[in-house]
Amino acid sequence: MDLHTTSKTPVTLLGLGDMGTALARSWLAAGHPLTVWNRTPRKAAPLAAEGARTVATPAEAVASAQGPVVLCLLDDASVGETLDGAGLSGKDLVNLTTSTPAEAQRRAHWAEERGARFLDGGIMAVPPMIGRPETGGYVFYSGDPDLFARHRAALEVPAGATFVGEDPGHAALHDIALLSAMTGMFAGITHAFALMSPEKDVDRARFAALLAGWLGAMSTATHGVAAQLESGDYTEGVTSNLAMMAAANDSFLATAGDQGVDPRLLTPFMELMRRRVAQGHGDEGLAGLVDLLRSA
Repeated sequence: MDLHTTSKTPVTLLGLGDMGTALARSWLAAGHPLTVWNRTPRKAAPLAAEGARTVATPAEAVASAQGPVVLCLLDDASVGETLDGAGLSGKDLVNLTTSTPAEAQRRAHWAEERGARFLDGGIMAVPPMIGRPETGGYVFYSGDPDLFARHRAALEVPAGATFVGEDPGHAALHDIALLSAMTGMFAGITHAFALMSPEKDVDRARFAALLAGWLGAMSTATHGVAAQLESGDYTEGVTSNLAMMAAANDSFLATAGDQGVDPRLLTPFMELMRRRVAQGHGDEGLAGLVDLLRSA
């Protein structure tokens, strides 16, 4: 595709794993001129057949970039290795490589020292969700707000784009925070199915539907915790306080024992509840547990 005959922003993409390839195909489908590089050149061949321009080195890719240089690599160390020797002055770097908040902050400083503008991103999607807005996938971005505004149209092609602040580490922080909550949910799902597994007459599909509906209903608790943390009043809007929840834990543990299920996925959270109640805060909601975690 001739870069001079399209109004779509040219995109340069470094890294063609499963996610990088999905990103590439979404930009090609939307008509964006695309330059790609991958450490293993054979992964670029199918995209070349679909209209992408392939280059032999990251330095060549960066040098020819007329729009954002998007990185979707293995880890933060790979970013430094890949861009080593590339001329970054005046370039717009968009780093979609999974990293920690501290790594993103250091990488932003590293890019600025080399004359580049920098955005960090946290992808809240799996490859099959890319280029399919109906799936609800999106990407957190943080760093240079002007850079985000300049390239927002192109960045919104693969998935929704949500800017979460000028601190370059905030995209990674939001990413990890949401994934941490997801991990806790998965722990609860695993425990629930373990409780049901000995029962031969339980329809697993029906139980799964009940569980999904219940988790969806209970997810509204996030708003209550946020309101309590914002106001500093941890009793605000409480319907089931910590004392009630802690008392119910004995039934949870007894049932787990009866069903032959190891309770260790639940007991750390139960211990936080017990400690907070013992400190005299049984009338609170969950927000006080945040303070316990922060003081650990």
